[in-house]
Amino acid sequence: MSKKKDLGLNVELVDRLIIEPSTRFINSSSASGIVLFSSAILAMVIANSPWSDAYHAIWKYQFIIGFDEFVISKDLHHWINDGLMAVFFFVIGLELKREIIGGELSDIKSAVLPIGAAVGGMLFPALVYLAFNQGGVGSDGWGIPMATDIAFSLGVLYLLGDRVPVSLKVFLTALAIADDLGAVLVIAFFYSSDINFVSLGTGSVFLAVLWIANGIGVRNTMFYALVGIGGLWLAFLMSGVHATIAAVLAAFAIPAKAQVKESHFAEHMEYLVAKFKNATPNNVVTITKEQLDVLQDIRSYSKKAITPLQRLEDNMHPLVAFVIMPIFAFSNAGVTLADDFLSQLISPVALGIMFGLLLGKIIGVVGVSNLVIRFSPLRLPKGMNQFHLWGVGFLAAIGFTMSLFIAGLAFKQEHLLQESKLGILSASFIASVLGYILIKKGAKVEAQKGVNDTVNIP
Repeated sequence: MSKKKDLGLNVELVDRLIIEPSTRFINSSSASGIVLFSSAILAMVIANSPWSDAYHAIWKYQFIIGFDEFVISKDLHHWINDGLMAVFFFVIGLELKREIIGGELSDIKSAVLPIGAAVGGMLFPALVYLAFNQGGVGSDGWGIPMATDIAFSLGVLYLLGDRVPVSLKVFLTALAIADDLGAVLVIAFFYSSDINFVSLGTGSVFLAVLWIANGIGVRNTMFYALVGIGGLWLAFLMSGVHATIAAVLAAFAIPAKAQVKESHFAEHMEYLVAKFKNATPNNVVTITKEQLDVLQDIRSYSKKAITPLQRLEDNMHPLVAFVIMPIFAFSNAGVTLADDFLSQLISPVALGIMFGLLLGKIIGVVGVSNLVIRFSPLRLPKGMNQFHLWGVGFLAAIGFTMSLFIAGLAFKQEHLLQESKLGILSASFIASVLGYILIKKGAKVEAQKGVNDTVNIP
């Protein structure tokens, strides 16, 4: 009896001290941003330590898949950027489709302001960058400061907790989602080269298969995984169009309609719950065969009530947030600071990225938003003020993951890549701090308004 009691206490202790805190951390909106930032810091520390050579060498190991003459040989760094990041873009695609169908981008009227801010926040950073690099060796990097890291920016925002109005979170989410769509289009049209039209045509056939399967009602996610990865992604990988685009296209082919309607689900669940209650118990720890069958019916029917799109997004988000993105950050953010570190930091590429993000994003996001507000009936969402808007502009200037990714596509010369990483990391850090401070200030202004309104009530 004592042993059982001790075992129960140990299980409860492990649950309270390890499992519950871990679950709360993973479910926290800021957790992914913290892990991402920590991975980048760790990469920088190792890249400037005695293990620097080993750090850089590990990403050059070659991995080969295939058989006979059909092989793909890439180093570890490329498998991460072309393979693992395809999963990241797949989830981005799922989010985009969900937002367009029934989310923040589904209502055109409420989406105009954040979409306009996103467009301005992509156009002006590119122009600022080109002002520093027009006609120079770094001119291909104009797409780098256009991107916003949605995980990092929302992570910083959620650090402020309840002081941030829901309207601001919605505004930044819609802006970041629209920005992601723009980044995908930029990669597709401007950072793909040497197109193999046979492979591209083959990929198009697999994409058509996915859309047809969606249309005729196929809901098996394993089917979409096999055709999407073994067909579409592989064909795009060999076509010259970046493989991450295949991931987004595959995501848009995932069914967004559940097999069971909400009303039918509620009615049938009431029937199953009643059936479980009426089942004769066996008065032991295990349940009866009849009860087990009912619970399996409940699980199966519940699964059918969730759209494949939402089920995949929900299941894959922790993998992307806590495994794939940290691995990407760790493999891409490690910049070894050379003796000429300062000269790299003031190079046209680094300055173009820093000013593109810190100045261009502000002009684009804040400037375009205020122009739309001034010349249209649209207004900032309720609860938002100019401090909030400026804070959002700086959070949108956190390029990080997406900017590092585009930098890897834009530059093959190591020195340009190093300069771009320095610019991205420096600007993202400054933008995080300024965005946090401004939104915190905006929260204080709104709180003071509430106090004044309360005092003025007769």
